[in-house]
Amino acid sequence: MADTDENRRRFLLTLAYDGRLLEGWQSQAGGNTVQDSLLRALQKVCAEIVGVHGAGRTDAGVSAIGQRAHFDAPADTSLNCDNWLQASNANLPPQIRVVKCEAVDQEFHARFDALEKTYRYRIYLGPVLPPLEVGLAWHVKSGLDRVRLKAAANLFVGRHDFRAFSANRGDGRDETRNAVRNIHSVELVESEDQPIIDLRFIGEGFLYKMVRFLAGTAVRCAQDKLSNREIERLLAGVEFSEKAPFCAPADGLLLEEVVYPGNKSSMSSSSSA
Repeated sequence: MADTDENRRRFLLTLAYDGRLLEGWQSQAGGNTVQDSLLRALQKVCAEIVGVHGAGRTDAGVSAIGQRAHFDAPADTSLNCDNWLQASNANLPPQIRVVKCEAVDQEFHARFDALEKTYRYRIYLGPVLPPLEVGLAWHVKSGLDRVRLKAAANLFVGRHDFRAFSANRGDGRDETRNAVRNIHSVELVESEDQPIIDLRFIGEGFLYKMVRFLAGTAVRCAQDKLSNREIERLLAGVEFSEKAPFCAPADGLLLEEVVYPGNKSSMSSSSSA
């Protein structure tokens, strides 16, 4: 938990962004990230804001409709939640938007207090990818066996060691990092009028590129290019260097929701004054 400071007020933001032209959430030297853009926007309103803390990192090219982040502002500021929402959006690029602002306790932390996250992976199965789907869906031209896709995805449900289904960060802690995660459910949702399948992964947390590995592996099984037995072997624990054979592209991935104690849903689009 973060240290308290009676001279500051903490606000929780819900963010939506089109990640196609962004370098992900995490701050980088080039500054073309969601975190950098959001901090710049907030500092134009109040120069005393020194940091923004997200619920989790999204990679380059990944979009969101329910990312969460908190920041601290001076306690004597006259701005309420609605003011922060409007002022932030006035200074953000059009592909990033704050859709909700809430005042929270100083003990609250956007990352460490998260109970559950939902990621959605979008797969387009038609022969031609529509231009408006470019960068927002993985175009899989060869047919998928829906029964096999669902069976493979269901193998990920539960508490497992997902080391083989994640990418190494190269930060010196990959070999010792805890890779055990609990996936609550994997839902397969088919569009009624388009050749689109959404895989919704709901769990307590996810490793680096984990959802992309899970989606890519399930699709390869549905194409009869990988067996369920191989998934079970990889989930049973493997050597540090062994990884699942395919990581799906970032194009289809969307952070949909982050849930906190007290049922703070990220899906509302209204501000909270």
